[in-house]
Amino acid sequence: MSNTNKKLVPEAKEALNKFKMEAAGEVGVNLKQGYNGDLTSKQAGSIGGQMVKKMVEKYENEIKNSK
Repeated sequence: MSNTNKKLVPEAKEALNKFKMEAAGEVGVNLKQGYNGDLTSKQAGSIGGQMVKKMVEKYENEIKNSK
């Protein structure tokens, strides 16, 4: 079985962690460095959802500005 969590750009790990912390702050979830296994599914989902929302907004803005 292959490792599906393998990062294509390992150097991006720090940027992704920063992005995750920012998204957590925006949705009011207190995320700490390291293990966060005490988060509820709702909290974790809201962080992931916020990250996706921001990525889609950025992509839409890039498309709009490239025209």
